[in-house]
Amino acid sequence: MLIIKNATVVNFAPPSVNAGWDIVIDGDTIAAAGPGAAEGLSADEVWDAAGAVVHPGLVCSHNHFYSGLSRGVLADIPPSPDFISTLKNLWWRLDRGIDRKILKSSGEICCLDAIKNGTTAVIDHHASPSFIEGSLSVMKEAFERTGLRGMSCFETTDRNGGTDELKAGTAENVRMAKELDAEKAAGRWSGLFECHIGGHAPFTVSEEGMKMLGDAVEETGRGFHIHAAEDKYDVSHSHHKYGEDLLVRLDRHGLLNSKALIAHGLYFSDAERRILDERNSFLVVNFRSNMNNNVGSQLHIDDVKNAALGTDGIGSDMWEEFKFAFFKNRDAGGPLWPGDFLQILSNGNTILERNFDSRFGRIEQGYKADLVLSDYTPPTPLKAENVAGHMAFGMSAVSVRSVVINGNVALRDREFPFDTTEIYAEARENAARLWENMNAIKP
Repeated sequence: MLIIKNATVVNFAPPSVNAGWDIVIDGDTIAAAGPGAAEGLSADEVWDAAGAVVHPGLVCSHNHFYSGLSRGVLADIPPSPDFISTLKNLWWRLDRGIDRKILKSSGEICCLDAIKNGTTAVIDHHASPSFIEGSLSVMKEAFERTGLRGMSCFETTDRNGGTDELKAGTAENVRMAKELDAEKAAGRWSGLFECHIGGHAPFTVSEEGMKMLGDAVEETGRGFHIHAAEDKYDVSHSHHKYGEDLLVRLDRHGLLNSKALIAHGLYFSDAERRILDERNSFLVVNFRSNMNNNVGSQLHIDDVKNAALGTDGIGSDMWEEFKFAFFKNRDAGGPLWPGDFLQILSNGNTILERNFDSRFGRIEQGYKADLVLSDYTPPTPLKAENVAGHMAFGMSAVSVRSVVINGNVALRDREFPFDTTEIYAEARENAARLWENMNAIKP
């Protein structure tokens, strides 16, 4: 049991601020929260928050941990004037250069980065075409070793190997789903890791591949995770080759349900947004990535029922993503305010609930114990009415002091419960090797 005393508890959705609360964590769950909640109880650990802010952990709803070793990449990257050339010259060479050791390092350092930033859950979308079978197990081990909660999937595609690649990607998704089902049935599941069925993007998945993925969704009971309409090319390709909108095509293959995540969606039609709502699927927006790729700005978030916030591989600092989302929305003439984006950020917890069959996102009895203790000292009154304003203009990952995930201490006083020196040293070695691999791969 862990007890946190004298905390200023800040919940995000709906916003609330309560000073002088105790939080009692028993196992992986918040057993009690409120004034005097820990009275008369003893625990393995007792923390005195001394009035510091304690809030639910943040969720990144779309990320790419396979790109963790791309930071400062020194490979030979040809000029890339548009979205497709960026994919071919950079990302599709990087993912082909990944092997087991490189992926292990990339996954681990991305997990550590998330935890340090107060992100307690990440929904990953994985690619390593030269290392498909077993790749999701490497991702699972990284999450479980570091204590991060999350999900992953293999982004099935035919861009390198046609039908064989489609079959291998689909098989890896199904294999992981069945492995998790077996762990649950045997009582061995960590509770930290789940999976989707993944596809890269509609323009790199043939009709044969879509059918395979639809069958996998039906067989495993999982949701589908894919990029769609990130760039106008994806839309034009679908109209040219298949004569229909992107989401009409996905829906025709049974890929849209309440667990489905569609990343980006900058160029969906009104009809496609209605399909998303009818299927109760999620749109995950990624503002910094869209800016980096110069593909446009998402201006229709308020036109869908379910929207969440991701980074698309631009790290796991959801404080920074929250700020960029709000300010880019303002810059582009969008209609949303900080409170709207606070709800969108918090919607990641709904995604977790649909996949982990538990309650997430509040410091309240019965919710999973995923929370952050922050050193943020508000220079103005901190109230329920202005929590979003403090997040947009004040709070940041710099304030993160300690992190609890699934009831376990993942970070305490900015230190991990294990030595990370070797992890970072191996990552630097594997990054250099990855960049060498990229130079040997033609776009």
